[in-house]
Amino acid sequence: MIHSPYIRKPASVQSVMLAVLLALLPGIAAYVWQVAEVVVVNLLIATVTALAAEALMLAARRRPIAPALSDLSAVVTAWLVVLCFPPILPWWVTVLGVLIAIVAVKHLYGGLGQNPFNPAMVAYCAMIVAFPSLMSQWPPAGQLDFQTQLDLVLGSARQLDAITGATALDAMRTGLRAGGASVETVLQQAGAFGAVGGRGWEWLPLGYLAGGLYLLARRIVTWHMPVAFLAALALISTVFWLADPAQFAPPWFHLATGGAMLAAFFIVTDPITGATTPRGKLIFAAGIAVIAYLIRVFGAFPEGIAFAVLLMNICVPVIDMKTQPPVFGHRGGRP
Repeated sequence: MIHSPYIRKPASVQSVMLAVLLALLPGIAAYVWQVAEVVVVNLLIATVTALAAEALMLAARRRPIAPALSDLSAVVTAWLVVLCFPPILPWWVTVLGVLIAIVAVKHLYGGLGQNPFNPAMVAYCAMIVAFPSLMSQWPPAGQLDFQTQLDLVLGSARQLDAITGATALDAMRTGLRAGGASVETVLQQAGAFGAVGGRGWEWLPLGYLAGGLYLLARRIVTWHMPVAFLAALALISTVFWLADPAQFAPPWFHLATGGAMLAAFFIVTDPITGATTPRGKLIFAAGIAVIAYLIRVFGAFPEGIAFAVLLMNICVPVIDMKTQPPVFGHRGGRP
């Protein structure tokens, strides 16, 4: 039996960020096992870059360095950048992406808790616009040995046709736009597909799902955003699939491919750039899912989550303002 006083110890930034890093480990393990071992090298490069950039910016702003470095927020940002980028990117693209996330998005807006946009998503959007060819080089799962992966990351010559393959989302989009093809024929012809998503890549969403359930169990995140995001993505993809199953992939394909599970538990749930009210969280996450699906299916990019997150980040002040719960003793939340 638990006795009073019922007081919970407040969670520190460090403890929350450590929990997020631990929750990412199952997905990273699946990444290493099925896709590319070099992701560990990328994580190391990104982590060192993020900590160095954080220290330099804090020194330039004349702020204490040690407490900020030890809170692990920069490390979480670095890891998310790496997990959103192709694993065989040249090392300098990863470094540039992390610098944009830490310097331009985080510190130029005032540091931790002040940035209105998700740093990792800004880094992804900036890099895919600046280097679309490099950001499209995704290796086939398990088909490159570690030495080849390492050479590509550290600057080896890049033979595009030999080292890359279409992701499941890109293969589906390209196949359907070829003319006369259906979802069924694309799935049968392309070698990028497994049982429900990308071949070999299907294990990553399971790892992120396991980590997300850990965060829910620890109450690091609430259920609102993950459930709203996944439900909205499943709903809109089901509507289009039922309307024309020959031209639109089924909902389980969209849930198991791309960054859906990573976004649901680790990106959409960012407490700094997301909505804060209960209803606002539902609207915010559902909006991201709808925009991401429309970009996937009708847009120029095979994955639209990063752009969707930034568009909804812009809407957060209005969402929070319009979804404030009523104040006791006042009608409609106003005096």
